[in-house]
This record gives sequence, structure tokens and C-alpha cells, in this order.
Amino acid sequence: MGLLDSIVGQCFRDEKAGRVVVFSGDRRNRGYLVQSTDQELKIKAFLKMFFCAHLSIFLLGYFLAYQSSMELIYALGRPAAHLFRTISIFLGIYFLVGLPYLLFWRSYKKALLSFVSAQDEVLLPDKHPRQQRVLLAVAMIAFAIVILLGVILLVRPK
Repeated sequence: MGLLDSIVGQCFRDEKAGRVVVFSGDRRNRGYLVQSTDQELKIKAFLKMFFCAHLSIFLLGYFLAYQSSMELIYALGRPAAHLFRTISIFLGIYFLVGLPYLLFWRSYKKALLSFVSAQDEVLLPDKHPRQQRVLLAVAMIAFAIVILLGVILLVRPK
């Protein structure tokens, strides 16, 4: 549960006003004060359930799309000859997962209102220091992948 704990832990911040929870998918500069530790534990349990279901929907959708598209692709002929068709089949099947996810997201947005009240809303600074570090790390990883792909393309046999 370390992964879920770290993901949920990023939703909570210590601000000048007190302990604040920031829900994903909500406006970035809005948080809600947490009144007690019981309320914080209840919100953490809900967020763990949400992120577990969120990850499950995406992974199951990915595996379903991959397996279904592979069967269709090999039935149509060589996959390398039909790269655009392969990608289109995969994306088409993967977007079918979008309907259950949209229903799940709508129920998540409605459930948020049961944990916090509008009176507890707090405006937050635009950027959190951890977000800046994450963006820097993602940019560095993307740059390293581009360099690695360039080296692979230069070294490969013709």
C-alpha cells in the first residue's frame, strides 16, 4: 500500500491556515481545511479507494484494448504494414473504457461534497514546490528518452 499512501499523501498539505486537502481534478488553487484527524482518515480512505479504482479502470482498459487489438491486427495481416490501422484499432477499443470512467468520475465529483464544506475552502499558492520538482524530473526523463532514441537510430544497422 506504499504507492497508494504516497499518492494520497500528496493530496494533503500543511499550510498557514492548517492541514489542507487538495482533491485531484479540482481547481489547482483551491483546497479545503481538514477539521480533525478523524475527518482526515475518512478522506484518506476515500481517496485510496478512488485511486485504486482509477488505476484498475485504466489498466483493465489498457489490457482489454491491447488483447482485442492484437487479435484483430493479426487477423487483418501483417501488423507492420498497417501501423496506422493498428493504432486506430487500439485507441478505438481503449476509448470504449471512457464511458465507465466518465461515470466513475461523475460519482467521484459528487462524493467530494460529502467530505468538505464550502466554508472550509482555502485559496492556495499557484505552484507547490513538489509540483515544480516533479515537472523538472519529468522534463529531464523526457529529454533522456529523446537522446536515447536518437542514439538508437544512429547506431542501428541499415
